[in-house]
Amino acid sequence: MTTDQTEHNETEQRQTDWWHRDHPTFTALSGFFTGMLFVTLVPGGFVGLLRLLFEYDTAEELFPLVLVSLVVPIALLAIPRTRRFGIYMVLGMVLTALVVLGVASLVLYYLVKHGN
Repeated sequence: MTTDQTEHNETEQRQTDWWHRDHPTFTALSGFFTGMLFVTLVPGGFVGLLRLLFEYDTAEELFPLVLVSLVVPIALLAIPRTRRFGIYMVLGMVLTALVVLGVASLVLYYLVKHGN
């Protein structure tokens, strides 16, 4: 192997090496956006699946089982290696839920107040 090839391999290794380490910004952002998607897609997907498999009344009775999916963020918080990701995932879940509930309450207030 020549010196140029060795330098090229070392340069290539250094460029991709950051991806294999725990980059703090990547972990925080990916955890936060995973939490946002988790809050919006999991309940909606679960409702869609229940409606495909069961009648309306049965699907309505089974919907609280979506809370079982909260095992995922709890497990991420419990395991030390994934704790940082889990913290940001829970933060994304909580902030998304607060924003959705806040906007929904403001829209409902506006509709009730000005819905003549």
